[in-house]
Amino acid sequence: MKTYIKIYGPPIIDALRALEEVAREFSKRHPGIKYFHYLSLLEAGVSPEEVRERRGLISESGWSLGDYDFYFEWTRPPTFEELNELIELIDKALSKVGCEYTITTK
Repeated sequence: MKTYIKIYGPPIIDALRALEEVAREFSKRHPGIKYFHYLSLLEAGVSPEEVRERRGLISESGWSLGDYDFYFEWTRPPTFEELNELIELIDKALSKVGCEYTITTK
């Protein structure tokens, strides 16, 4: 199961970095979550395998994000409380950046 984020409006790179911080914080509380966004691989300049080894959070499912900018990958279905906690963290982080976004879990 994945929770997808689509970012609208600038500053997109700042929003991706903010989401990465959310992912780091959230994964400390909930070790079963992984995250991925294309920018992580571009910034690192290395293969997805090397990035996974270094960060330990990058998804195993590959490069393609399709219509989304970022996703959180769950190793098991999240509880309602976990989803609410994640949404609150995302709201707080992206309100500081000034971006609008949509969130979809499927």
